[in-house]
Amino acid sequence: MIASSANPDVETVGPILFHRGHDGARLRLTALAVRPEAQSAPALSGPEGPVVARCALDRMGCRAWLYDFDLPARADAAYRFDGADYPVAADGREDLRIAYVSCNGQEHGDRDRPQAARDALWARMATQHRQAPFHLLLHGGDQLYADELVAQDPDVRAWARANRHPPMVERDPVAVRDALAQGLFARYLELYAQPEIAWLLARVPSLAMWDDHDICDGWGSHGAAKLDAPVGRAVFDAAREQFRLFQLGAGPRDTPATGLDPTGESLTWHARLPGVDIVAPDLRSERRPDRVMGDRGWSALRHALDTCGNGRILLLSSVPALGPRLSWVEAAMRLAPGAQKYEDDLRDQWQSRAHRAEWRRFLGALADRHGPRDSRVTVLSGEIHLATRGTLATPNGPLHQLVASGIAHPPHPRPTPES
Repeated sequence: MIASSANPDVETVGPILFHRGHDGARLRLTALAVRPEAQSAPALSGPEGPVVARCALDRMGCRAWLYDFDLPARADAAYRFDGADYPVAADGREDLRIAYVSCNGQEHGDRDRPQAARDALWARMATQHRQAPFHLLLHGGDQLYADELVAQDPDVRAWARANRHPPMVERDPVAVRDALAQGLFARYLELYAQPEIAWLLARVPSLAMWDDHDICDGWGSHGAAKLDAPVGRAVFDAAREQFRLFQLGAGPRDTPATGLDPTGESLTWHARLPGVDIVAPDLRSERRPDRVMGDRGWSALRHALDTCGNGRILLLSSVPALGPRLSWVEAAMRLAPGAQKYEDDLRDQWQSRAHRAEWRRFLGALADRHGPRDSRVTVLSGEIHLATRGTLATPNGPLHQLVASGIAHPPHPRPTPES
């Protein structure tokens, strides 16, 4: 990591590894690095020699470089980047060690926390990796909290605070989008330059899916007038560009090897490893108050489930698929004065009254694919900041869901005897 001479307050990052597939003999990867625009691309080499860098994006006096390469399926595989060697557990043919993280921050004051406390679980995970290397790192949503950035722009702040009909904005939407994209770019650099996070991202290939805070709180659960307003589209477009770069390892016009929708309307992906398929439906790009996924998302999910092998299936649902039904709370919100601002939080959930039929369709698709013995589905989620476990009874046995607590979200206070 180095500081950008053009932007002294912005750190540059990399390498960050992204998983692209494993056929049992080779692990396919993409690496991302960001450096000052005036510098040439850092050198990366694999076992077969130097890898050609391609420019993905220029922003804020920095240039993002991507490298596509592969490693042999060996426990002691490594690549060399900018003069340093990085070991990677690329074997992947025996028992896989997979780590899962979500909720990498908080809505307010995330940057004000002591870094050692904020990244304590990242440091613990790095220690675990040194003892027994992880083969893969899954990011299940809210990897970045854009809320404070949204609040810094007066026009975007007014849009965010509006319940259903946002105020008119005379600014050019392109200017709003570019300003937000710059802020998100800087925030990603700052976040992924933190030592505990950067150390792991350089050594463990990642697969990521976004959730609302990677865009803004409750994205997709607001009214159509708000989502489709020029400021709303600017918020989404800026967040999408930066998510694709820093979490998918893709340029603005790239479709990652794991992606399923060439139009880019849905960012649903499917990754294959020996004996394991990992599927992540995009639950935000096409979300509306009355739906979670559109036609593109459902088509991609069906294709992924149909083409999974006979091994295990891990499905990332950024919003938990199994949990308490809060329909009565949602109904009460519509009657309680001042409570409407929390409606989008409840509508975010699969169990929302607005998504009941689609939720049953989603669970039915998973239950249909949940087979006996080896061909079994496990759902992985985050979002609620509490570690929980749920089960769904199916004809082929229980389908399990695991929900992670936040990797950097503050722990909930312990109950006291008085409480």
